[in-house]
Amino acid sequence: MIVFRTALLAAGLATTLALPACDIKSATASETDPPTAVTTDSATVVAPVAAPVAAAPASIPAASVASAAVIYARPQVPILCYHQIRDWRPRDSKSAKDYIVPVDAFKKQIQMLADSGYHTILPDQLYAYLATGAPLPPKPVMLTFDDTDLDQFTVARPELEKHGFKAVYFVMTVSLGRPKYMSKAQVKQLADEGNVIGSHTWDHHNVKKYQGQDWVTQIEKPTKTLEEITGQKITYFAYPFGLWNPEAIPELKKRGFVAAFSLAEKRDQQDPLFTIRRIIASGYWTPRTLHNSMVRSF
Repeated sequence: MIVFRTALLAAGLATTLALPACDIKSATASETDPPTAVTTDSATVVAPVAAPVAAAPASIPAASVASAAVIYARPQVPILCYHQIRDWRPRDSKSAKDYIVPVDAFKKQIQMLADSGYHTILPDQLYAYLATGAPLPPKPVMLTFDDTDLDQFTVARPELEKHGFKAVYFVMTVSLGRPKYMSKAQVKQLADEGNVIGSHTWDHHNVKKYQGQDWVTQIEKPTKTLEEITGQKITYFAYPFGLWNPEAIPELKKRGFVAAFSLAEKRDQQDPLFTIRRIIASGYWTPRTLHNSMVRSF
């Protein structure tokens, strides 16, 4: 179940010629790019660098957690959001293609990250960095996958493994076991292999519209299901459509979440840990466009 959210895609990227480390900038990226490919040299691939093991958020004393103002002021880490990883089909609309990254394009994007010296991090590392200033590896990036599509397991997972990359999979539980979606066993395997499983509601309803029992149906029950599948505590959440409102944040906190991820909208200065920004990796983007977007968006 892929929901298309073109209104949330960023616009206005200018092409650059180099691939520098990500700076703190506010520009965002367009959905298209000139058809120039980025060539990569496999000899330049940098082996993954292990960051210090991050303490689980629950183990960090409250007195050690920085104020919202300090957290908000820290440089943002690039976070990419993927949906479907498959080749385009004739019936795919122009807007759909933003959320469908062709297999070869995905492989080139991941190769670019490896060749450019990026190192994937996971949410506990990001939380420790934002909350306490804990160190991260050089050129950190977080890879996230929404909606439980099967190709995330069959196509993306082995490609990430080639580079020693780990990722975060935000699971929509209504789709588990359905055709073209991951099974419970595959979700557990991802967790067992060192990836992180996060909650993405039961069936992708807009959090801004929740009332009463919706919090049980869309958040509590799906999260419990994921904890039973993985044997792990689920403490990270991704908003459907990337949409949130201030009323949702205390509801998530009450249910044990320590951070939540939106898309390209502005963060909340009062609760930056619950409005962590991501950008959608568009199916139209060359590796250079993706990198330029990372540099300009974070």
